[in-house]
Amino acid sequence: MLMDGAVHEGRGVISSQVCQEFCNVMLHKLAVPISTRDLEAYLESTVYPLIRVLPSPRLFAVALATHQQTQYRFYDSLIVAAALESGVPILYSEDLQHERLIGDLRIVNPFL
Repeated sequence: MLMDGAVHEGRGVISSQVCQEFCNVMLHKLAVPISTRDLEAYLESTVYPLIRVLPSPRLFAVALATHQQTQYRFYDSLIVAAALESGVPILYSEDLQHERLIGDLRIVNPFL
């Protein structure tokens, strides 16, 4: 699984935007929402160690440039911007265009 490799090998990066979206889904969109205690435990053990790019003026500037270049929604552009800022070679996403290149960043749908 991608998350296991990311955490155990220390190679993965999660943007704060992805963390926010993940929390929203876990708390509000599941048939049986996760408890806040269980969510906090998962965040501390798995997600927080992977958040290496935090919101900043530069991140917003890169996101705006990404939005202009790609026409992605702004929140998706924030995720792309965080990936670009972190220097990772691959962004895994089921919502963006599979195999699209943005600079040196390649988007991959892990479910295909």
